[in-house]
Amino acid sequence: MNKIFLGIGSNLGNRKTNLKEAVAKISEDIGLVSASSSVYETEPWGFRSENQFLNMVAEVETELSPFDLMTAILLIEAKIGRVRSEEQYSSRIIDIDILLYNDLILDDNNLIIPHPKIYLRKFVLVPLCELAPELVHPVLKKTMTSLLKVCKDESRVKFYSNPLSAKL
Repeated sequence: MNKIFLGIGSNLGNRKTNLKEAVAKISEDIGLVSASSSVYETEPWGFRSENQFLNMVAEVETELSPFDLMTAILLIEAKIGRVRSEEQYSSRIIDIDILLYNDLILDDNNLIIPHPKIYLRKFVLVPLCELAPELVHPVLKKTMTSLLKVCKDESRVKFYSNPLSAKL
C-alpha cells in the first residue's frame, strides 16, 4: 500500500461542497482517505481573482501506481466539472495535486513527484504540516515544518473549517 498526500483546492461554485465531493470520489476511486487537514481559505497563487480558494490536504492509502493515480485524479476533476484551460494558473471548480507519493522521486514529462512547488506555497505547507509536520521532503531533505518556517510566500492562509468527511 502506498501513502500519498493530495492537495485539494476550489475557488468556483460552492467551494466546500466541491472539496467534499472530491474527498468522496478520492475515497471511492483512489483509496482510503486516512486523514484530512482542516480547510483553509487562501488567496489565489500565481494569478489574480476575486474568488478566494478553499484548500486542504488529504492523506490517502492507495494501490494505484503514480501514473494510474494521475489518470484517476484527472477523471475525478472532470466528473466534478473542471474544464482545463491553456492557462497554467486560473480559477477552477476543483484542483487535485499529487504532493507526495511515499518517498518517491519521479521526474517525467507528464508527472513530477514530489510536487515541485510544495516549498513555495503556504496554502500547501500549512495543511500538510497539520497532518505530517515531521514528514521529510524526499528531495529537499527537510521536514514540512522547517519548509514552512522558511517559506517566502506571504499570502494569507486562514482557518476556514474543521476537516471534511469523505461522506456527503
